[in-house]
This record gives sequence, C-alpha cells and structure tokens, in this order.
Amino acid sequence: MKAVCRWACAAVVAISSVTALEAQQPAAAPAPDPQAAPAKPADQKPDPKAAQKPDQKPEQKPDEPQKYEETVVVSASRSEEKLINAPATMSVIGAQTIESSPTQNFAELLRAVPGVNITQVSARDINVTTRGATGTLATGQLALLDGRSLYQDFFGFVMWDFLPVNLNEIKQVEVIRGPASAVWGANALNGVVNVITKSPREMQGTSAVMGVGGFARESGLAGQPSGAGTLFYISGTHAQAVNDRVAFKISAGGYTQDPYSRPTGTIPCDRAEVCTVARNPYPNFTNQGTTQPKFDGRVDYDYPDGRKLSFSGGVAGTDGIMHTGIGPFDINSGSVMGYGKASFTKNAFKASFFTNILSGDATNLLTVDAATGQAVGFNFGTKTFDFEASNVQTFQARHAVTYGGNLRYNTFNLSLAPLAENRLEGGGYIQDEMFLTNMFRLVAGARLDRFDYLDSFVFSPRAALMIKPSENQTFRVSYNRAYRSPSVINNFLDVTIAEPLNLSAFAGLNPALATTPYPLPVASVGNQDLQETSVDAYELGYSGVVAKGRAIISAAFYVNKTHDDILFTELTDQRYSAANPPPNWVSFTHLPPALINLIPGGTLPSTFTYLNFGETTQKGFELGVN
Repeated sequence: MKAVCRWACAAVVAISSVTALEAQQPAAAPAPDPQAAPAKPADQKPDPKAAQKPDQKPEQKPDEPQKYEETVVVSASRSEEKLINAPATMSVIGAQTIESSPTQNFAELLRAVPGVNITQVSARDINVTTRGATGTLATGQLALLDGRSLYQDFFGFVMWDFLPVNLNEIKQVEVIRGPASAVWGANALNGVVNVITKSPREMQGTSAVMGVGGFARESGLAGQPSGAGTLFYISGTHAQAVNDRVAFKISAGGYTQDPYSRPTGTIPCDRAEVCTVARNPYPNFTNQGTTQPKFDGRVDYDYPDGRKLSFSGGVAGTDGIMHTGIGPFDINSGSVMGYGKASFTKNAFKASFFTNILSGDATNLLTVDAATGQAVGFNFGTKTFDFEASNVQTFQARHAVTYGGNLRYNTFNLSLAPLAENRLEGGGYIQDEMFLTNMFRLVAGARLDRFDYLDSFVFSPRAALMIKPSENQTFRVSYNRAYRSPSVINNFLDVTIAEPLNLSAFAGLNPALATTPYPLPVASVGNQDLQETSVDAYELGYSGVVAKGRAIISAAFYVNKTHDDILFTELTDQRYSAANPPPNWVSFTHLPPALINLIPGGTLPSTFTYLNFGETTQKGFELGVN
C-alpha cells in the first residue's frame, strides 16, 4: 500500500498543564534511578595506577539540552555506558525530540533513524525492521519496554499498539541498528528497540494532552473513494514523590483513527507476460480503523543504602487489521495485553520478574475455513513468565565484565495451533570490555541459549574492537551472530482454507462452475523440525560527537549473512506426499481429484508449510547525523 499515510492536512490541538508537587518532607538527595550506573570504567580512560570511576550523569539544567557526549545508553551491553562508547551502532531518540513530535505513534518516532524501515498497512498494523526490507509480520526485530520483552512469541512479531505508556513518560528510545542476540538472546535478529521510561521522581507533576488530526485517504487509483480520515488521542499522567522513600506514577490514554481507504476495481498490471484477459479484482473487504485504550502504573521504593524496589503494571487494548500470510485478520474490540513487573536494583546488580498476558480474538476478512465454509477465526491467549538477573564487575581497572541470564516460560491457547501448549527457554551471557590502552578497547562476549523445541543449544558470540583517537570519536570493527527462534505458528499451524478458483472453463463438466468459484482446499500446517534463523554480521563503523556536543554523526558499512530463513512455501518434498491432497478434499465434489491432478506442472490441491531456506547476503552503508 503505497503512500497510504500521506499526510495532506493536519490540525492538532494540544492542551497540557503541569502542576509541580512539592515534597511534604524536607528535601532529600535524589534516589538512584532504576537504570543506575554500574561500577564500570566505560567512560573514563583507564589509568593503570588508579581504579576507574563508573559512568556519571552530569548535572543538567532544566532548560539545557542534553549533549550527545553526555548521553548514556543501556541497551548495547545491558549496562550503562556513554553512547559514543557503545560496542554496536546505535541511535538514541531523546526526550526533547519525543516532546516535539507531532505524532502519538511510537513507530513514527523511528522513521528518521538510519537503516530503520517501517511499513504501515492499516491504521494499527505497523512493522519495523532494521537493516532489511520490511513487510507484514516483521519477525526479526526485538522490542522492549524498560527491558521487558514486547515480542509476541505465538506469531513472532511485535504489536506496537500494546505499549501501555504515554509519550511524555519516555526518557529515551534506544535503537541498536544491527543484530544483538549476544546479550538479548532470541529474536534480536535484525536489531533491538528499547523504550526507556522516566521514573516517578523524574516526572513529578500532572499533565494532560489532547489532539485531533486529519489525513488524506486517496491513493490515486481510479474508482477508489476519496475523503479525509481523522484521528484523535488523549492522555494524562500524574507522578508524585510521597516522601524520600516512596514515589509513584499513574497514566492513562486512548488513541483512535479512521481506516485507510482501499483501492477498488481491477488490479493494475504492467507486465504483459503475466497479465490475463480477465484480471483479478481487489478482494472485497472493508478496511477497519483502530481504537487503543491504555493504563499504566508504577511504584518505586528507595532504601537508605541505595537499593531500589520497583513495581509496575498496566494494560493496553487494540482493535483493527492485522495482516498475515493467510490474509488480513480483523482484531476484535476487547483484545488486550496486560503485564506486571517487579525489579530490584543494588548497585550494579539487577533482578526482575515480569509476566505478559494476552487475550483476544480476530476474524479473517478474506479466508474461508474449508470445513465450515465460514470465515477463519483466530482466538489467541498467551501467558509469559520471565525471570532474569544481571551484574557488572570490574577487575584490575582494565576489565568491565557484564554477565547474566534469564528463564522464560510461555503457555498458549491458539485456535490456529491447537497442539501448541507451552514452551520453556533460558540462557546466559557474559561480556568483557577490555581497556587495552587509552586508544584501544576490545569487547568480547557470548550467549548460550537452550529451547525445549530446538534440537541443540544456540550460541551467539560477539567481538568488537574500538579505536578512540579522542574521547568523542570511536572507530569500530565488529562481528556478532544473532538468531530468531521459530514461532509457535511456525511450528504448530493447522488450518485448511478454501482458496476460490475460477474454473469457468470446465463449466461443461459441472454447470455450477460457470458462476460459482471452486473452493480449492489448501492445507496450511506447521513444521516442528524447523531450526532457528541465524545471521552472521560484520561491520565497520564510526561515531563522532561534533558541534560542541550538540550533534553526533555516524557511518557504518555492514555485511549480514542470513542462514536458514523461515519461509512459508508449498510442500513438494516426497516425504510429505501423504499430505497432498488434504484430508477433506473428498468433501468438495465440483471436480474429481483425478481430473485436477492431470493439470500439467503441478498437483492440486496442495499443502503449505514453513521450511528453512539456504543463505542470503545483504550489504549496506549508512550515514546519519542527529
């Protein structure tokens, strides 16, 4: 859908009010942030005669912009370090950029990041991929909210509308522009987007925002209805420090948008060799808009010795179209994802537990179930339980070692994959940042994961040599390996759909074929023998802070070699011949199977499944300036 979201007109009304809340008790020193800097010598040139100091966040006046030389990130190594010292190519979207953004769409914030490709094919269906082409169901991009995975294991993609926080709650968005499984594990195949929120103490006060806008719904194709679409959003946030120990915040919001228009009439065709006399019309279904309510809350407790406990939870709902390989599904109103999270921080040690609970249902707008003749329905329910811990230790003022691991358990209740029940997976990682000299640093690490649905362990190494001619310049040569695990649908999909086939040429055999499309049954099944998709990534990069810290420039040349990509394809292997034709073929009596199977060049009907395919190589060059 090309240029569907071309903004032709916009009217945005924003109403915001902030009320400062004064502490009821005498002023106390600010409590440490949950992303507190670990004892790591990442931002100081190592001195063999003295121990290194940890990263320090410089004091910043409220009206003074954050400088890139001071920007601290946590996603590249899962511990705090300056952006200029990260062992991977990264981009950071800061609070000031977020506050000035005209959109309430998280994915829209990423459009300006070099190498990030985004498609939006409905009012709610957004897909993000780093350093790769993006289609529907982007399966290789890991998304996180304060380190909590938003990746939906059942379909292997990210539903961005299930982010439960408002934009004014976000401190920064960190984007790793390349594979990152060495510390983040499964599904960081293309990159990582980590949305980091402000603590309650960082955003004390009350705020409210309301906006309304419009967009053109004309794609330029003949016969398509035109007109304006509208969107509306509202949000409110309240944060307060009750005393020097307890602080909390609550937020709520809603977003609604009209559907995009769809072309009507005959599908254009500019290739004579594939155009037929009777061209196919666009499928007849009505686009849907989206409504997305959300609520979130968080409570922090700060101990006198610097330890911190944090509890958070929230819920987000959605409806609208989700595009898949078997056609678009209309997610019904009432589909929600809730979460709960508890975390503990003591110096550089962090431990957390979270659960994601998803429940919803959807109806396919094109595909008919071959057995019932009704639209394919999809009821989905998942529960995720994840525990993880990490720590950072320094040795001899030349080594900063980060290590940790996680254990994850998922349960599934999926109508399209009735045999899927649960999954258990876990892994651990270790990384050593070595300060060789004042100019040279070496980062080496690896992660080992084990899944109960894969035959063997998955190994993800990383190595990066960083050359720093000055404190604010870094040249980087790196290698790392990342992977994506098969989704539940990849393994256990089980549905037979009726594909309408125009067989009017055979009307002499059966008069019904002259006016009624033949419902060709096509079986779609999962493959439990799939292996993970992996990528070997090589990169030569540069980052430099210029203009007195107000700009950062980056350049990167990369080569990604992908192995065992998981693709949906027709089964032709003789080992699966028993699956062709599908079992319910005999219930369709317009034409006998013997006649259909005489068609040269193939056997109908057929079975489709997921298979691993070979190797592809992608090369790219990025330039960026913020």
